[in-house]
Amino acid sequence: MALIVFMSTVAYAAQLTSGPPAKDVAYQWSSSILGLVQYGLILGILFVITLGLDRRRFLAFRRPTSWWLAVGIAALTLVAVFIVSAVVGLIGDPEKEQGLIPQHWDSSRIAPFAGFAFVVVVVAPIVEELQFRGVGYGLLERFGQPAAIFLVGLAFALVHGLLTGFPVILVFGIGLAFLRSKTDSIYPCIILHASFNAVGLIVGIAG
Repeated sequence: MALIVFMSTVAYAAQLTSGPPAKDVAYQWSSSILGLVQYGLILGILFVITLGLDRRRFLAFRRPTSWWLAVGIAALTLVAVFIVSAVVGLIGDPEKEQGLIPQHWDSSRIAPFAGFAFVVVVVAPIVEELQFRGVGYGLLERFGQPAAIFLVGLAFALVHGLLTGFPVILVFGIGLAFLRSKTDSIYPCIILHASFNAVGLIVGIAG
């Protein structure tokens, strides 16, 4: 809880006090480096939190109960996210608010973009799923699956520090937690999260 409160406070403070995000975030080496440092620190904290636990069991490093069920829940989650995004899009632009998805393709800076894409599509999904659907869900499951699913989704939305995009991230976070609860595995969550981020990048540069 302390970690989530700290991350949420920093995220919203930055959102409310800083200006619009730079349009070339995805093409700056500093974005990738800062991302790796941030996720490295989070991994270290998660390691400390899970000291003495059976991490393989606690973090759900196991085959899902059903891959077909995982695919079905993932599809429903994406449909829900797209519907909420469409509604939110009537009053604002969540993607522009977050500022991570590039709005154009710059072939002259392909190397820093590749580094950024690696962080967004590989590193971020793995670390965030370990943090929320792994440690977070594992700690909250004792209060019942419905409570764990909602609270993990809420925490996931809060740490992103978005205003307009909050409902979108909330629905996505709840969907991922529901996927974790029904498949008893973190692997489908990582795959869905990574795929979602990858599609966002592709759509951004294609547009």
